[in-house]
Amino acid sequence: MAVIYEVTLHARAEIADAYLAWLREHVAAMLALQGFEGAELHALDGAPADERGWCVRYRLSDRAALDAYLRDHAPRMRAEGIARFGDAFRAERRILTPLGMS
Repeated sequence: MAVIYEVTLHARAEIADAYLAWLREHVAAMLALQGFEGAELHALDGAPADERGWCVRYRLSDRAALDAYLRDHAPRMRAEGIARFGDAFRAERRILTPLGMS
């Protein structure tokens, strides 16, 4: 069963343009990983004036693909953003399992 991996990101306004450019490249790199089937990038409305925010919803083939990502790739992928932007951004993550509709 498919799974959604959602990452909500907040960046300081002074790095927001550079962060978004990097984020687009990061999403493309994520989609090259096995099990990732698609992604949607959304801007967050209502962010404070000193920051901008986005939400990325990745669709993965199943929970095993997500577990493999978290085990084998997540530390490296997360470290890339930290190395480039330090503490000028923050990320929140959650996992969603579609229930379907009757």
